[in-house]
Amino acid sequence: METLESELTCPICLELFEDPLLLPCAHSLCFNCAHRILVSHCSTTKPLESISAFQCPTCRYVITLNHRGLEGLKRNVTLQNIIDRFQKASLSGPNSPTESRRLQPQRPYTATISGTIAGTIGGGGGTGGGSARGSPATSSHSHPHTNHTNHINHNNANHSPAIVVKMEPRISCQFCEQDPPREAVKTCVTCEVSYCDRCLRATHPNKKPFTSHRLVEPVPDTHLRGLTCLEHENEKVNMYCLVDDQLICSLCKLVGRHREHQVSSLTDRFDKLKQTLENNLTNLVKRNSELENQMAKLIQICQQVEVNTAMHEAKLVEECDELVEIIRQRKQVIAVKIKESKVMKLRKLAQQIANCRQCLERSSALITQAEQSLKENDHARFLQSARSVAERVAMATASSQVLIPDVNLNEAFDNFALDFSREKKILEGLDYLTAPNPPSIRDELCTASHDTITVHWTSEDEFSVTSYELQYTIYTGQTNFISLYNSADSWMIVPNIKQNHYTVHGLQSGTRYIFFVKAINQAGSRNSEPARLKTNSQPFKLDPKTAHKKLRLSNDCLTMEKDESSLKKSHTPERFGGTGSYGAAGNVFIDSGCHYWEVLLGASTWYAVGVAYKSAPKNEWNGKNSSSWVFSRCNNNFMVRHDGKEMLVEASLQLRRLGVLLDYDNNSLSFHDAMNSQHIHTFEISFLLPVVPTFMIWNKSVMILSGLPVPDFVDGVASDLQEHQQQQMGLCRQESPYLTGMKTCH
Repeated sequence: METLESELTCPICLELFEDPLLLPCAHSLCFNCAHRILVSHCSTTKPLESISAFQCPTCRYVITLNHRGLEGLKRNVTLQNIIDRFQKASLSGPNSPTESRRLQPQRPYTATISGTIAGTIGGGGGTGGGSARGSPATSSHSHPHTNHTNHINHNNANHSPAIVVKMEPRISCQFCEQDPPREAVKTCVTCEVSYCDRCLRATHPNKKPFTSHRLVEPVPDTHLRGLTCLEHENEKVNMYCLVDDQLICSLCKLVGRHREHQVSSLTDRFDKLKQTLENNLTNLVKRNSELENQMAKLIQICQQVEVNTAMHEAKLVEECDELVEIIRQRKQVIAVKIKESKVMKLRKLAQQIANCRQCLERSSALITQAEQSLKENDHARFLQSARSVAERVAMATASSQVLIPDVNLNEAFDNFALDFSREKKILEGLDYLTAPNPPSIRDELCTASHDTITVHWTSEDEFSVTSYELQYTIYTGQTNFISLYNSADSWMIVPNIKQNHYTVHGLQSGTRYIFFVKAINQAGSRNSEPARLKTNSQPFKLDPKTAHKKLRLSNDCLTMEKDESSLKKSHTPERFGGTGSYGAAGNVFIDSGCHYWEVLLGASTWYAVGVAYKSAPKNEWNGKNSSSWVFSRCNNNFMVRHDGKEMLVEASLQLRRLGVLLDYDNNSLSFHDAMNSQHIHTFEISFLLPVVPTFMIWNKSVMILSGLPVPDFVDGVASDLQEHQQQQMGLCRQESPYLTGMKTCH
């Protein structure tokens, strides 16, 4: 509990935290201690209220205070609850440090369980002839004057105060002649007497036979004499019944109910029980230490949770305050626009009111003048004065539309319609940003060539995704994708992809790859399910430099035909030569991957198709040596050939398209009837060198189609073969079946 208590101790007062404050640096401090720190910075010119910062006493981080001072800091409620529980446990249980110090008496009033056991076993050993063995914790065969220490007693006193049994009275020397006798320092189990230091030196010199006496810490005389049997009075127990698991005496074994039971000596039982107790005690102490460490970590986590909570709350307040400030600023901008529109409308209305007032004044004056003229009864005078007035009234009436101003009474603000429904929905949806859902790779949309793969994927959270990351590696057949993903060294990474597709260049032909797509935003990332995609086979053509003189190749080097008249080619080491070796090779050497090509046989009934090392002889049929493997037709017979040995195989006489699958990585070469989706034969080959496709014909012509994707029926056969090879891994390779039952085709 010392480690736990140290975690709950204030660095200032060195006592348990009282009303702890949670500082921004994640440390804690008593409220009163923090107040004393502020008081220490006060002066006559600097009152307490003016202090706005202080340093954390643990890490020296500067703590800034707001206008509330220390009251503005959060209380560490979690830590206070832990301290309260710790104090209750310390006061109620015997394992508290205070209780341990109270229960642990000072020497010589200490007697432990181990000391009691030592006295009991010593007494039993004395009865049995003084042959009892003491453990290193309780026995000593060294010089009698040496100060022997009981390690188990000390360990028990430190780690488990509950082991203390009771306070024993002072043990006196039984050999002293003075009164009162001196205090005993050792008890001789062999002599069954306790001695003071002076008497011990006098009675147990450092010579035989006293060096064999077993000395222990002082024990009471009752313990030294040992326990008595419960069934036979005055008989000391000197053996242990393993059946009933209890102490017994010799009479119990001879004539008592334990005579048929299996028994053990006290020494053996003592050693076993003590060893078991020590082991269990060690494990218990270790577990307590682990629990204390775990509790300390949990306390730290609790404190960190408090800090993180405060940090996120502060961040939330900051973000919301920014939103409120943006709304306030926009409110001011819109209010200014409304006021400007108001001023403009009122200015126009004031001008119209002035115009109306001016027209009204002129009309009122004309009306007054006309009314005065109408009051004149003298005809001559009326005619003289009213003529001009009548003309003016007629003109005013006729031009009323001109005299009356155009008054605009539009008081509405139609161009200032406010609609914040969209913004309100956004504000109602305010929440923490979460990592996007895993994207999904669309296998049906992905495309491939012999060295590129275009990966397409979709995402449900496309608008919340900041970017994508594409990861890929060569598929090795490992089914545990988690361990494969953890081997980061083998992965290629394409970061910062903004679209939902990407084309990877520079891949190996005929090779399977594993692809992951990771959707990323500020909150995190998530991976898609793995997708296995494969590049197409390596495309190739017939190499004119290798074609036999009696073969004619097409301009695109994809068709070869037997032609007896074609003899103008010069002979080179790489060209097929010799009688009957009418062959040509492809223009690529393959040393990895899985490749598939087809041969259109047409009407040819005599041909050989396969692969060979570069070192294979060019002056003999392919398959006649150990460096080439072929499938061949000789009229109506189909066979496979290698190292001069042939084996007949079954195939249709209507075979027109021959499929060839070279799986270099899995050491296999297989032939298929591509039209009927049938497997013909598979060679299992431990490839040592790169191989080249080879073709031989003795009549008609053949055409090759390369760079093809592996058909499903061929891929299934290859998977079955790979599984079979894995099952046979570790077994001795036996002779291949095609090496037996061969015959030669003439």
